[in-house]
Amino acid sequence: MSLEVIDTIAEPAAPQRYPFTVTVVIPAYNEAHGIAAVVARVREALPEAEIMVVDDASGDDTGARAAAAGARVERHPANRGNGAAVKTGIRRATGEVVLLMDADGQMDPRYIPAILGGVADGFDMVVGARTRETQGDTLARRLGNGALDALGTYLVETQVRDLTSGFRAMRRHVIMEFIHLLPNRYSYPTTSTLALLKAGYGVGFVTIEGQRRGGGQSGQKLMKNGVKFGLIMLRMISLFSPLRVYFPIAAGMFVLGLASWLLNMAVLEPARGLYIPNSALLLFVGSIIIFLFGLLAEQIAALRFQRPDQ
Repeated sequence: MSLEVIDTIAEPAAPQRYPFTVTVVIPAYNEAHGIAAVVARVREALPEAEIMVVDDASGDDTGARAAAAGARVERHPANRGNGAAVKTGIRRATGEVVLLMDADGQMDPRYIPAILGGVADGFDMVVGARTRETQGDTLARRLGNGALDALGTYLVETQVRDLTSGFRAMRRHVIMEFIHLLPNRYSYPTTSTLALLKAGYGVGFVTIEGQRRGGGQSGQKLMKNGVKFGLIMLRMISLFSPLRVYFPIAAGMFVLGLASWLLNMAVLEPARGLYIPNSALLLFVGSIIIFLFGLLAEQIAALRFQRPDQ
């Protein structure tokens, strides 16, 4: 199934019935101040769904307030990270489709019918893709998200949108094939989207308007986010299509080595004829090593995404 935008910005809609059962998974950490309101809004949109709040060892009464609001609560004995909470929710969900939402109230439940409607239409995953203007509270974050989208598009050779969006629905039996790839801390949205695309599953996007956080961003947080984005990019490359990155690097090194050899032979030391300088030799050998390493990594990556029915 081809990837496409399956809706424009969704409008509010009355609760609907779907040809599958739904579990809404909400990972939460110290969200006591707003979790009850989030659960209530989701319940209004999905009266018959299972709503599960995964309390990642909060230091406040997040779990108690979520339970009082009518959610099923699963609690981690120790803080494991947002991705680990998502994996716990997926594993323990009873619904055929899992809808992921954040606990901070910035994901508007009015988009739920459009997202679940995409799954009902046959997609294996549907992502609530925020408009570019609402993908971050700073220009740096928006540029970072754009860079991730561009890299993801290049790696899987299919256009992707808003890889960092945590507002998404997926068929549980499909995501269970790749749950071991999802990291415990961050980048589970990126990993899950690219994993399904790499394996040939259908992924669709619904355009939504995200809620932007106010306030600035300290230099320390900017640096931390920069490191995080860098690690996510490295993870994307190593997991999904290493050769599409290693091959251009190897080719570039080979061209530089050839240029160094020709320059030395024609200008610097013409008397030595076909003598290969050390710089060119290192570039030639390095390009071969990087290419072979990328080829091996590509074969290993391909094994991760073989469909069980193939």
